[in-house]
Amino acid sequence: MSNSAASSKSVIWDWITTVDHKKIGILYFLTGLFFFAVAGLEAILMRIQLMFPEMSFLGEQTYNEILTMHGTMMLFFAAMPIFFGFMNFIIPLQIGARDVAFPFLNNLGYWLFLFGGIILNVSWFTGGAPDAGWTAYAPLSSNSPGHGVDFYVMGLQVSGIGTLMSGINFLVTVINMRAPGMSMMRMPLFTWSSFVTSMLILFAFPALTIGLLLLMLDRIFGGAFFDVGLGGNVVIWQHLFWIFGHPEVYILILPAFGIFSEVIPTFAKKRLFGYTAMVFATLIIGFLGFMVWAHHMFTVGMGPVANAVFAVATMAIAVPTGIKIFNWLLTLWGGRIRFTVANLFALAFIPSFVMGGVTGVMLATSAANYQFHDTYFVVAHFHYVIIGGSVFGIFAGVFYWWPKMFGYRLSEAWGKWFFWLFLIGFHLTFFVQHFLGLMGMPRRIASYLDGQDLNDLNFISTMGAFLMGIAFILLVINVFISRKNTTNVNDPWDGRTLEWSIPSPVPHYNFAQTPLVRELDGLWFEKMNGDGRMKAAEPLDEIHMPNGSILPFFIALGLSIASFGVIFTSWIVIIVGLLVTFAAMFIRSIKEDHGYHVPVSEIKADQEVEK
Repeated sequence: MSNSAASSKSVIWDWITTVDHKKIGILYFLTGLFFFAVAGLEAILMRIQLMFPEMSFLGEQTYNEILTMHGTMMLFFAAMPIFFGFMNFIIPLQIGARDVAFPFLNNLGYWLFLFGGIILNVSWFTGGAPDAGWTAYAPLSSNSPGHGVDFYVMGLQVSGIGTLMSGINFLVTVINMRAPGMSMMRMPLFTWSSFVTSMLILFAFPALTIGLLLLMLDRIFGGAFFDVGLGGNVVIWQHLFWIFGHPEVYILILPAFGIFSEVIPTFAKKRLFGYTAMVFATLIIGFLGFMVWAHHMFTVGMGPVANAVFAVATMAIAVPTGIKIFNWLLTLWGGRIRFTVANLFALAFIPSFVMGGVTGVMLATSAANYQFHDTYFVVAHFHYVIIGGSVFGIFAGVFYWWPKMFGYRLSEAWGKWFFWLFLIGFHLTFFVQHFLGLMGMPRRIASYLDGQDLNDLNFISTMGAFLMGIAFILLVINVFISRKNTTNVNDPWDGRTLEWSIPSPVPHYNFAQTPLVRELDGLWFEKMNGDGRMKAAEPLDEIHMPNGSILPFFIALGLSIASFGVIFTSWIVIIVGLLVTFAAMFIRSIKEDHGYHVPVSEIKADQEVEK
């Protein structure tokens, strides 16, 4: 074998077996971006179908499948893993840690997520993708023919195990691995938001797991949980799904809030206004997120008392969110604002997300909800929340942390073209959908009749989707043409938090010496009151780091094989898959792995290179 081939093999092996939180973060991030592009393409296909009345670009069944896959992919396999990528990479750096608490589980979580996404997308090649909508309401899902919904169930179950592992991992990391001096009330807001997000994952995902288990038992093993004729109850699915599903909205939005709370102070050259209020607002949002799930169910007949309780709780959650909005505005007030691409997305987020919040209050009015429900008004509302909040947060994070993650800066000029095209395309696509909904256009339809005054607004919406697609292509081009832009990447934005105190790309051990945090915004405090660099909390000494492992890959692979056995009711395949999983777990339990040590000489050499 040639040296180049051997080197290539070792690089691939290193990335497959890595337990380094930074590499796992990059794997989450790039895989999520790929799924984001796939789900975005599915959205454009739907908009082409709806560009003109009575179009035949997609058949009704294909449209239902694309609709289901778009929502499922965007929420479970695009937005959430991209945030997991940021959380994996940034949290240990922001709290002064050398890795996450459980590196092995971190690797396993990624492979479970990836294999879950593969299971879901294999459905396209085995007779049809899931077609019951991303919410998979019973009895539509429990009676859906073919195996499409089975792939949905097993894909989400496998990836959900990985998500739960990651949530627990982040919680333990933040609680146990903060640097000396970094109290909870000195943590950056991104770490705080990620901490609350992990709490939501811990308590919300079990409800989805139970719902998917019952749906699997109904579809594959002849259960009757959602069969009304045999004493089942279809509304139980809605309760289980939305007990998970509404906290999921905050699982997607709170990390974005954290990113904006890093970006806005950095580019306003001010400390975040009302830090303590922002922390408690984040905690209150997380708590109230579990109190409002049935506002998705105002039309199922729960009765006026239940409707009123959930309507009031839904409106109450606007209060802590409003606190955040005003604190961001007051952070900007009087600041020396720099209009970088990251900050442009943060600034565009504020009015866009507020529009989504206002329509949310309208939908929370249970009597009015009977008019809005299942129309394009709801589609417009949640896209203003998810794109105007989560996706804008993702893109702000991309431009803000790209130098730290990849060692070069993205072009600001290309980035601004990307920003304006995406922003204009987003509002063109979804603003008009409010009016389509008020005019009575229902959701989840593959076509509509001429002569209902829906034509022009649908055409405008599709043009906006095209602009968003073109903008994303510009982002991809930017990634490749900016690779030589490697000057001033250690601290390009004059940052405030610990991740900007170390070189880019980050050494595999993160910090040569654990930093001593003396104040909120630790690095900024040292820039203003010290010598511009973090004080060390320990003497320079060798560093102990964990070894990589191939076992997480095989644990996830075995569960995926067993999942295919469940889908196609093959006991042999189930047993083979579980044997692979349990064999890898057994090897892990008996294998001694003491990690490795980074010698002082290597650390000093890295420091010399940095100088």
